Amino acid sequence: MWIRQIHRWLSIAFTLAVIANIVALTMQIQAAWIGLMAFVPLLPLLATGLYLFALPYLSRRSEARS
Repeated sequence: MWIRQIHRWLSIAFTLAVIANIVALTMQIQAAWIGLMAFVPLLPLLATGLYLFALPYLSRRSEARS
């Protein structure tokens, strides 16, 4: 399923952004865009994660109606 694949790639991008943020903090680089970089993949990651979380419950509901 393509949503699952998108979710995996977004999680990799989010992890790399958090690592870059931690490295910037340890090097004491004061750049606001580095801190905000993790929010870019976070919002679609939240949306795909909520969809994948609800998917089993939605499929159970449709099976019960059949």
